[in-house]
Amino acid sequence: MNLELLLPELSLLITAIAVIMLDLFTERKGLLAVVSIVGLAIAAGFAITMWGTDPQAIFNNMLAVDNYALFFKLLFLGIAVLVILVSVDYVSKFVHFRGEYHALVLLATLGMMLMAAATDLISIFVALELAAISFYVLVGFLKDKKSTEASLKFVLLGGIASAVLLFGMALTFGFTGTTQLPEIALAVHEMSAQGLLSNPGLILGIVLMIAGFGFKIAAVPFHMWAPDVYEGAPTPITLYLSVGSKVAGFAVILRVFYSAFALPETLSLDWGMIFAILGAIGMTLGNVVAIQQANIKRMLAYSSIAHAGYIMIGLAAIGLSIGLSPTTDTLAPLAQSSILFYVVAFALADLAAFISVIVISGKLGSDQISDYAGMGKQAPLVALALTLGLISLIGLPPTAGFIAKFYIFSDAVNNGLLWLVIIAVLNSAISAYYYLRVVKVMWLNEPAREGKVPSSLALRLALAISCLGILLLGIVPTIVMKLAEMATSMFGF
Repeated sequence: MNLELLLPELSLLITAIAVIMLDLFTERKGLLAVVSIVGLAIAAGFAITMWGTDPQAIFNNMLAVDNYALFFKLLFLGIAVLVILVSVDYVSKFVHFRGEYHALVLLATLGMMLMAAATDLISIFVALELAAISFYVLVGFLKDKKSTEASLKFVLLGGIASAVLLFGMALTFGFTGTTQLPEIALAVHEMSAQGLLSNPGLILGIVLMIAGFGFKIAAVPFHMWAPDVYEGAPTPITLYLSVGSKVAGFAVILRVFYSAFALPETLSLDWGMIFAILGAIGMTLGNVVAIQQANIKRMLAYSSIAHAGYIMIGLAAIGLSIGLSPTTDTLAPLAQSSILFYVVAFALADLAAFISVIVISGKLGSDQISDYAGMGKQAPLVALALTLGLISLIGLPPTAGFIAKFYIFSDAVNNGLLWLVIIAVLNSAISAYYYLRVVKVMWLNEPAREGKVPSSLALRLALAISCLGILLLGIVPTIVMKLAEMATSMFGF
């Protein structure tokens, strides 16, 4: 059964069980975070040893072990380590269920790792639901009014989105006769343009899958859950949702649409244009509504919606590159690696922003932007980290966000999407207003209260890692870009 190829996932599952058992027998709850991080490190070690090996399919071609899956697995494991670190102080407020909290974070990570590796519609859905159910519980973990309301909305809307996604998968299976992505690709490839038009059920299935996946990445118009859930959830979980869930969604979308629906070229042109339109609407709505937000978590929620729109520019470029140049293989891999670089850059910037929010809001007891006045004097290093994260989200040099937008915009222009890039650049200028408003409040306004803002060693370490990553990718982007190119080299016709 090639279980050795599933060692990263198995080690993470064993760690989750071990954390729950340890919680029953120890009073030293700090050990739970240590064991969780050790388990994540072991899983990462197994994943690293597999890097560069020949791609393999396991469990009757349900999962793939290739550089693409390993790239995202390592990214999810790294994000999970930082989430555990920033949760150390937060979880200490809980009288009960600390073991369950860490175990659910690990299980959500496990689900996202399986999402990146899944090559069958059934395994994709199971992996997606494993991550989603873990997040449903984590969002409501505080058990107060806001947290409970956020969790209920998330469950109800998530259930509808899952039903829509499953219906789309069922239609795709019905018209292709298979659930495995390579075999779907063969069935669809054999259809002519006229054959596709005579199968409206298949087109409807693809559209419904876009809608289902769109919910998972908080893309407009499937974004309605994000602001309330981000505001009501524990801040470390808001961080994980904003970063991990979005990255996992794009990992699945890229594999599904490039592997299964790349050819005939008329089909890729169609879904490429759909993503272009959704991206244009998403980035515009996200940035415009973010301007009006007084709560920083809601502001970052709409910012996350806008960044989903930016990443869709890369998906649109892939679809159009295949449709316009179906016999060449040069443009699409570049667009794919640009998407991978962008999600890493976005993850680092969002991590820096949310970790800073955890530190500041933990002291203030408020998420209102106006209460961040004078943070540059009270907590200069934390305010500097938040500033760096926000500058990277804008896309200004010398940050990773600047390089990420340069790559993804360049690919879009090369594939005839100049109009979309113009919209994206205008939206980046709009986003500068609300991002820099927070910077202005922190550095130029007088503090509303006295006293320093304390932070634990774990929080400072997580903040330092994310900020260092932002600067490193902004100055030496070739490190991650080369890994991204290796990860996407397995795609092809």
